Amino acid sequence: MLRLAVTTAAETFERMREPLADRGIAVEHLQASERAVDLTEPPDRDVDVGFVYPSRLMEGGVVDGKHGIPWVNGRDAVATSRNKAGVIAALAGADVPVPETKLVSNPVDEEEVLAAASDLDFPVVVKPNSTTRGVGVAKAPDLDSLLGIVDYLNLVHDYRATGDKSYLLQEFLPDARDYRVMVLDGEVVGGVERRLPADAHSAGRWKHNVHRGASARRIDVPGELRDLAVETADVLGIDYLGVDILVSDGRAVVSETNARPTIDDGKYEAGFWDRLAGVIERTAENGG
Repeated sequence: MLRLAVTTAAETFERMREPLADRGIAVEHLQASERAVDLTEPPDRDVDVGFVYPSRLMEGGVVDGKHGIPWVNGRDAVATSRNKAGVIAALAGADVPVPETKLVSNPVDEEEVLAAASDLDFPVVVKPNSTTRGVGVAKAPDLDSLLGIVDYLNLVHDYRATGDKSYLLQEFLPDARDYRVMVLDGEVVGGVERRLPADAHSAGRWKHNVHRGASARRIDVPGELRDLAVETADVLGIDYLGVDILVSDGRAVVSETNARPTIDDGKYEAGFWDRLAGVIERTAENGG
């Protein structure tokens, strides 16, 4: 039986075990972080292939050094997807529709920020370049608010331990519908629409992240969004990708991607597990 290393013990790990075991793949938890590792000893077990590279890239290097396994989504895929600015630039260069976006790479002076925001209409979304789950994303309703948010970012970026000192200024899309479309091996395998409760909007909330209270409802992904998601995965060269699409006033744009997406329970189209098993087997056979 093929042995698949999964470096998260959360929902994805539990949801994979039975369906993949039925297809001849044993899913094993390989803890990459929050542990002590003896770097000079051989690994305590053998695995054949990894699912997605650990979220902490340094610990991922240790896993690579000790196990030397190929990954369905390797380090390059995770690093590419995590760089929101790089994704927007690559997609825009391939004529994939994206929100109007500016990158600010600190340190810059206030005039540089003002120039970057000058042709964006308020409110403006301020988004750290490397975070996930909506962490640190803010909406600035006016110029003074924007500069106040930037002041806080400058304080954080003063600490030497802060790695990525860049952030995005991005157009705000009012009343946008928020979709996550999953692409696997060049095909859409499912999608959800993420919605906040009705009373959340009246309270001024606008971020549709599930871990902040939104719900994810399975949808039949429309043709336009399917094409957009597949093209995004192709441009980025990532086999297993969550593509976040916002639709506002009849316009669909790719806002972000995720190369470490959670496998949702019961939200995929027929054939998903067979396709995933095939990709895992091919990765193991070809060595990446």
